[in-house]
Amino acid sequence: MKIYLAGPDVFLPDAREVGRRKAELCARYGLIGLYPLDNAIDIAANDASLQIFRGNEAMMDDADAIIANLTPFRGPGADAGTVYELGYMAGRGKFCLGYSNDPSPYVERVARFTTVSAGDGRLIDPEGLTVEDFGLADNLMLVHALARYGAALLTPRQAVADLWHDLDCFEACVRLAARHARAPD
Repeated sequence: MKIYLAGPDVFLPDAREVGRRKAELCARYGLIGLYPLDNAIDIAANDASLQIFRGNEAMMDDADAIIANLTPFRGPGADAGTVYELGYMAGRGKFCLGYSNDPSPYVERVARFTTVSAGDGRLIDPEGLTVEDFGLADNLMLVHALARYGAALLTPRQAVADLWHDLDCFEACVRLAARHARAPD
């Protein structure tokens, strides 16, 4: 089973090392991890961003499943590119797994970035926009897509010391993928 390893990990200073560690964990369970930075891209080319996009989509097309790192990135929610990749894979009926290393509910994370108050029987931000509050770890569409196309979003029981390098929830996703790969059709 080939697994596309999605997430904002590609932006880390040690992104290649993190990808290597994730691919090694996949191999330990008999799986093949496909990491976006393994694509051959000419980063100096005028069309570098298009090369990245096409390379990642080709890699996802080749994959049987996705493990998406949905740890909040530059805000209260998951990385937009990772969310796209998860939707891409779900839309193709591929096995979808995801994790977040931040166990706090989405509404608590929003409150870290802006004022959240009660108004008209709902939670709102300073612009009067509803703040989603279903007690979920992220946006309801992400959480329920994972449950429908794979397994529930995995989060640690308590905050981890290093959001970007703790791979316990990632490894739990790998174990689920390996179990899925061994299951009879």
